[in-house]
Amino acid sequence: MRVKILSTLFALFSATSIGAQETTFTLLGTPGLIEMPSARSEPDAEISASYTYWRLQQKTNLSFQITPRLSGTFRYSGIEERTGPGTEGTFDRSFDLRYRILDETKYRPAVAIGFQDFLGTGILSGEYIVATKAVTPNIDVTAGLGWGRLGSRDPLGQPFGSRPARDFGVGGEIETNQFFKGDVAIFGGLDYRVSEKLSFQAEYSSDAYIRETGNGSLDDNSPVNVGLTYRPTPGVALSASYLYGSELAAGVTLSLNPKTRAAPSGLETAPQPITPRTSVAAASWTGSSNDNLARALATEGIVLNGTEIRGSTARVRYTNDRYRSEAQAMGRAARILSAQLPPNITTLVMEPSQKGIPLSATTLNRDTLQVLENRADAAAALQRTASVTEAGSNRTLTKVDDPAPNFEWGIAPYLALIVFNGDAPIQADVGLNFSGRYEIQPNLVLSGVITQSFLGERELAEITETPNSFPNVRTDGRFYGLEGTPRLTNFTLTNYSRLGRDLYGRASVGYFETMYGGAAAEVMWKPVNSPLAIGAEVVYAVQRDFDVGLGFRDFDTVTGHLSAYYDFDNGFHAQVDVGRYLAGDTGATFALDRQFDNGWKVGAYFTLTDMPFEEFGEGSFDKGIRFSVPNDFLLGKPSRRSIETDLRSLTRDGGARVQMDGRLYDVVRDGHSAGGLGDTWGRFWR
Repeated sequence: MRVKILSTLFALFSATSIGAQETTFTLLGTPGLIEMPSARSEPDAEISASYTYWRLQQKTNLSFQITPRLSGTFRYSGIEERTGPGTEGTFDRSFDLRYRILDETKYRPAVAIGFQDFLGTGILSGEYIVATKAVTPNIDVTAGLGWGRLGSRDPLGQPFGSRPARDFGVGGEIETNQFFKGDVAIFGGLDYRVSEKLSFQAEYSSDAYIRETGNGSLDDNSPVNVGLTYRPTPGVALSASYLYGSELAAGVTLSLNPKTRAAPSGLETAPQPITPRTSVAAASWTGSSNDNLARALATEGIVLNGTEIRGSTARVRYTNDRYRSEAQAMGRAARILSAQLPPNITTLVMEPSQKGIPLSATTLNRDTLQVLENRADAAAALQRTASVTEAGSNRTLTKVDDPAPNFEWGIAPYLALIVFNGDAPIQADVGLNFSGRYEIQPNLVLSGVITQSFLGERELAEITETPNSFPNVRTDGRFYGLEGTPRLTNFTLTNYSRLGRDLYGRASVGYFETMYGGAAAEVMWKPVNSPLAIGAEVVYAVQRDFDVGLGFRDFDTVTGHLSAYYDFDNGFHAQVDVGRYLAGDTGATFALDRQFDNGWKVGAYFTLTDMPFEEFGEGSFDKGIRFSVPNDFLLGKPSRRSIETDLRSLTRDGGARVQMDGRLYDVVRDGHSAGGLGDTWGRFWR
C-alpha cells in the first residue's frame, strides 16, 4: 500500500513543542514497563508512534487513546530466527485493545484489562488484567495476571480451563475461545522517575519465550528486565533496556495530541470588529454594492456567490475557501456584512456552500451580533439564538461572478512510503506531482494529477497469493507504475447538485485512481439538523493499464453500495456501507472515526463479505486504520487541506472499492448544524 507520510512525519516531530509525554511505553508500544503492561493510560486522544529494536524482534507501533479509558495499538513486527538460529524470520501484523476498568484513588490502584495480538496470527497473543498504583509521587508499582504468552513463565494453573490450540489459518480472525484460557502467571514491576526527564524501570516478566528458548534463539537467563527512559523534550522518549539476562534493546517513541496544536490560537489575522447598524450610512443596495461586498469577502478567502435583499432581511450565499471551520468563516463574513449592508437590514441569512451546492441557512439577528461580540460566552449565546435550516432557493438570488481565475495549477514534491508489500515490507518513492483544476461552473469541475517518480523503474515486489475464484482487483496493484514514466494518477470531471429538499447528488467520470477509471453516481439524504444521513452510490469501474496512462485493460465491473452515516455528537462518526465490491463479493464495511474540532480525524474500519477467509488470503478480511491531518494544525495558518493516510494490514482483493475523492458526506456535513458547523461553533468569533 502507498502512504503519504511527509506531512505526517512532520506532524509527529512537531509534537516536540506540543505537549509533555508522561507515559512510559513498552517495547510493544503500549503503556507499561519494558515488556509488561501497566494500567496507566495516555491522555485522551494521544497518538504515539514508536520503533523498538532488539536482536530477535523489531517493532513499529502506532497507538491511539480512543477514549479516556479505551486505547488501541497497531503493530508491525519483524521477528527474526523464528524457527532457530540462522533461519528466516517473518513479518507479522497485530492489533491490541485495552480498557481501564477502574481509576486510581487514594487507596485503590488503577485497573486495566487488555487483549494483545487478538487480531492477527497470534504470535504475540495474550490477555491480561493489571493494576498500577503510585506509592510515592515518583514511584509507580504494577502487578498483573497474564494469559497466553503472558502466562508462560511459572504458571499458577488454568482457572478458566485449558487454552485450545490456535488455528489461525490465514490469520486475521478473532479466536474468542482462547481469551483468558490456559495457564495464568504473575508479572509486575516498578517505574521510578529519577527526574523530570529520566525514569528507571524494572520488571518481572511472565513471558518465558518458550518458542525462542526451545529453538536456541534466546538465552533466557533471568525473568528480570531493567531499563531506562529518557525524555529529552516533550513528545519524545528514548529507551534502553537489558532483557532476560542476555539481550540489549532500544526504542524511540514520538507522541502528539490532536486536541492541542503548536499555535492554539492559530496564526490567522484578527477579524474586523462588528460595525453597529446605526453607524452605517443609509444607502440603497445596487449591483455595485455586490461588487464591493465580494471584494471585502475575498480578503478573508470567502467567495460571494449571490445575494437577496428582501425588506429587512439579507440572504447571502458564499463559499469558504480558507477556513476549516464553516462557523469561523461565517463569523468573518458576518462582520464584513455588518459594515457593508444598509442600516435597515436587521436579519442576516448566511448560506455556506461547497462544490457549488448550498449546505444550510443560518439566520442571525444583526443587533444581537453587536451585543454579544465582546461577551465571554458570546459563541454559546449566539448559537442559542441562531436558527439553522435548509438553504433557500437559487431562483431569487442575484448571482455574483467569481473574479478569481477558473484555472489553477501547481507543482509540489511528494514522498510516499509503500509498506506491508509482500517480501518488501518498506519501500519508498519520491517525485513531483503536477496538479490542475478547471472550474467550468462552481458545481462542475475538471481536475487531475500527473505524477513523476525520481526513482525510475521500480522492482516488482513478490507477494504470496492465495488461489481463488475472484478476479485480482487489488493484488495486481504492484504491477502499476513500474516503468517510472509519468503517471496520470487521476483525471475526473465531477458535477455536484442539490436534487431536492435534504437531497444531494454527485456524478463523476474519468480516471478515479491509479488502478481504475469509469463513471460514478451518488445521491445522499442529509437533513441539516439530523445526525443521520443515508446515501447510495453506483460505480462502473474499468481497470487501467499498468503504465497508468490513458489505456484500459480488459476488466470492468459494476459496484454499488447503500451507506448510513451517524454523528454521535461527541466527535465520533459511524459509517456502514452495504453492497457489491470490485471482485464481485458482497458484504458490508463498518467504520468508526473520531473527529476533533481542529480537523484531525482518526478512525478504524473492517469489511466482511461472502469471500471466504481462505480465498481472501493472509489477514482473512480487509481492515485498517486511517488518519486525516489538517494542514492548519501543522502550519497554524488557516487552510482546508488535509493529508490523508490509510494503513491497511494487507491489500487484498476482498472488500475492495474504487478510491474516490469528494464523496458527498465529506462535502455536506461541515455545513450542517448536526455536523461540522455545530461542532466548531465556538470558532464563530475567531
